[in-house]
Amino acid sequence: MIEVEPGDWNALLARLGVEDVYLRREYVESACTIEAGTPTFLTDGDVGFPCILREFRDALDVTTPYGYGGPVAVAEDADAFYAGYREWCRERGVVSTFVRFHPLYENQRYARIAVQPLGSTVAWRLRAGDLYERMHSHHRRVVRKAQRAGLEVSTEEAPPLGEFVALYERTMVRLDADSFYLFTPEYWESLRALPLLLVSARREGELLASVLCFAAKPWLHYHLGASSDEGRRLGASHLVLYEAASWARVQGYELFHLGGGVGGRADSLHEFKSRFDPGSEREFAIGRAIHDETAYYELSEATRDNSADASGFFPAYRDTSRR
Repeated sequence: MIEVEPGDWNALLARLGVEDVYLRREYVESACTIEAGTPTFLTDGDVGFPCILREFRDALDVTTPYGYGGPVAVAEDADAFYAGYREWCRERGVVSTFVRFHPLYENQRYARIAVQPLGSTVAWRLRAGDLYERMHSHHRRVVRKAQRAGLEVSTEEAPPLGEFVALYERTMVRLDADSFYLFTPEYWESLRALPLLLVSARREGELLASVLCFAAKPWLHYHLGASSDEGRRLGASHLVLYEAASWARVQGYELFHLGGGVGGRADSLHEFKSRFDPGSEREFAIGRAIHDETAYYELSEATRDNSADASGFFPAYRDTSRR
């Protein structure tokens, strides 16, 4: 098992043919501004694993960055990698591993740790027929409504983010979102190192809705969205997503990955996304591994019989609700 030097990280991804934004060094570094730890890239053979190595008391654990990731292989036979990874964890004193697998790579299929399907994400197919006609009839009506309202749509690559951030933060307050989603200035600044696309809708100069995406072929990823009350009334969010998909199709992208519901659930957010391309869901799964059971249950202040993971939170010792 090799720990790749930061300067070699993206070149190795290119050699492996897995250059998705969520795997890149710059993205993992950005994720570390909201989830403290050390960006780490492990490789063995034709498998790469970008992750975050975190400290907890006198122990270490591994997690994937916010979004999607996990060990990604050129070939599906990952036995050697996972065997080497277990040995690396033993040598480094890593107690546990938590993985959010990547729905588009489907790397949960060849995982050698416990896998738990959580639901699905939506991968809007950009080359399959007419984008507008394949949308659910409700979404088509809302897009037409926004177009009739005369909303002006702009598409910017490498955009300034100040106006979007302000609208996004107002949106999160309106939704009473968890404090996690109120990102730090450092996080917003770190995103500038990534290939960004911002699609916005305005009326008479007023910003009504925007969607911030990661733009690196062959996949466009929805990252964050924001809208005002007036934008919601006029269907601006529907319009900017449709326009982002239209832009990506012209540019030769294969999929517009919209993600899923909150925490992978089949909630109203998931339904909203799925109506852009019904039938385009991809499985979303997480993975868990305990490498040192004695240390894990000591850190969790529980025994196996006392069910340290009763809340479902993993690793249990990081569950702040138990403190």
